[in-house]
Parts: sequence; C-alpha cells; structure tokens
Amino acid sequence: MKDAAQRFTTRVDAYARYRPGYPTEVINLLANECGLTQDSVVADIGSGTGILSELLLQNGNKVFGVEPNGQMRASGQMLLQKYPKFLSIDGSAEATTLPQNSVDLITAGQAFHWFEWEKARAEFVRILKPGGFVALIWNDRRLDSTPFLRAYEELLLKFGTDYSKVKDLTATEPIFRFFAPGDFQLNGFPNSQQFDFVGLQGRVLSASYTPEPGHPDFIPLITRLHELFETHQRDGKVAFDYDTKIYYGQLDNRLGASEQTR
Repeated sequence: MKDAAQRFTTRVDAYARYRPGYPTEVINLLANECGLTQDSVVADIGSGTGILSELLLQNGNKVFGVEPNGQMRASGQMLLQKYPKFLSIDGSAEATTLPQNSVDLITAGQAFHWFEWEKARAEFVRILKPGGFVALIWNDRRLDSTPFLRAYEELLLKFGTDYSKVKDLTATEPIFRFFAPGDFQLNGFPNSQQFDFVGLQGRVLSASYTPEPGHPDFIPLITRLHELFETHQRDGKVAFDYDTKIYYGQLDNRLGASEQTR
C-alpha cells in the first residue's frame, strides 16, 4: 500500500473541494464531553486541507494543524490563512514536534486509520496536558441506506485499486486498543452532501483508492459512475449520506493493554 503520508498528493484539489465538512454539533459535543472552551489549545493531527481545523478555529480555538503531506499542508494553509490562531506544523501523528503537555485536546478527522497507532498513542500522551482528551472523528459513508449508495459501494469494490484494504483499516479494534486500558465514548450525528455529476466525479477522485487519469480502469470507472448518476439523480443531484462518528476519551499514561501483556 502506498505510504499513507503521500496517498493524497495528487488528489489535494479534489479533497479540498469535495470532501464533507463536519456538523457544528461536533463542537457542542466536544464542549460538553471533553471540556472544550474557546481558550482550549487543540492539536488537529492529520489536518490535511483544514476541514476540521476550520471548525475549531471558528469556535475561537488556537489550533496546531499537524500534517506530514506538503501539498495537503499547503492547501490547509491557504484555506486557513485568515485565522490568526492557526499554526501549520510539518509533523506527523507519531512525531508532532509539539512541546510536552502543550495541548488540551487532540483531534483527528478522517485520519486515525493512517496512523501507526502505538507510536501515535505515546506521542499523544506526551503532548497532552493532564486531563486532556483525544477525539477521533470520521464522516462514515453509509453503504446501503439508499439504492444509489448501494450501487456506489459496488462500483468501489469493482474499480477501487485497494479499496478493500483501506476499508479494513477503519475497523474499530485499533480504537479499543488505542484507548486501552481506559474507556472511550462513541457519539455521532447525521451528515450529508448533495452532488451534481461534476461534484460526484470530484468526490470519487478525492479518494486515495480510486483510479486516476491514465489508469486503465479510469475511463470504465467514470463511464459507470455516469450511468449510476443518470439512474439515481433527482433534480440533477445525488445524495451522499454519512454518520459523523466521534470516538473520544482520555489516555492512561500506562501502556495500552496489548503492550502490557507482552
């Protein structure tokens, strides 16, 4: 599998334009459950093009956007340059470069499954202030709630370059192991996007596991995608429905359960 930090290098524009944002309810949840206030310092790990960072900045937070991919980081800097409380960091989940005990909250939007979670856990423990929280957030696309989404999933299974492997990365077992020996909570909210065909094509090409121009499956993918759109569109649009999931908790300073048993 392509190095995680470089998987989106050629997809930055599509990612920035066509990936979903996060519901504002996420901020309310983090405030009520994780103690987030406007004075909280946040490290947004795998900040990418700045989608989650912007939501936190709009809340008034100081945000360290930690992103290892240069092109993604530059896109985030462009989007967020109007926010004086944003600091762009050339770092990774495993080596953020941030000072010890420097942040109140760590977030990771659509990113944790790319981390080396054991190394990331140790780094998160290092940079969190005592009593700090971690929130792992995904826009989890619904796979079969509508005929269009069922057909779209079949399209990805047929044409995705390594889609099945990427799906396996988003399993919940690593989350249990990451928070162990402590507990975590799961909460969520509905989310949705509406696309015309141009937007739908952009959304498809924002994924790291779809064929790009020049790949032998690119034209067949786009042809089939257009067929799906024409079959399922209503008033020139199709809907992508998501469940925005937030896994949140605190990290015990002790090693996780898997390390303790070695």
